[in-house]
Amino acid sequence: MYSTPTRHRVALVLSVCAVIAIGLGVHAIDGSAAAFVADSLYTVLVYLLLRTVFVRARLSVLALAAFAFSALIEVLQLSGLPEQWGNAFPPVRLVLGASFSAIDLVAYAIGALVIWLLDCAVLRVLSARSSRSAPPPA
Repeated sequence: MYSTPTRHRVALVLSVCAVIAIGLGVHAIDGSAAAFVADSLYTVLVYLLLRTVFVRARLSVLALAAFAFSALIEVLQLSGLPEQWGNAFPPVRLVLGASFSAIDLVAYAIGALVIWLLDCAVLRVLSARSSRSAPPPA
């Protein structure tokens, strides 16, 4: 039987795969709403990757770190470097984007907030479930 941290990591890796698949699907849709969702998912993905590595970290710290990383990439776009790199190797655009947009920062904040709230809720449910199945204190 797998230990609890191993099971959590497996669930997180599966969540990463699901977010990547959803993100690629959303990228295939035109429109500003789809772009906003894709940007939010970018931060969700960063959060899940951080959570996979730092399983015991405070969730609020991970959410802030995911937002900060996403925002840093967005600000980097002001330099024009991600656009140049994306022109040389198009898959880079999926990770670094191409041009700065302030609305993307809002999407990142919403993505960080939503995944943080969702993760807190999941942990609350799992904690309640494990406390019910634990033997009574002696």
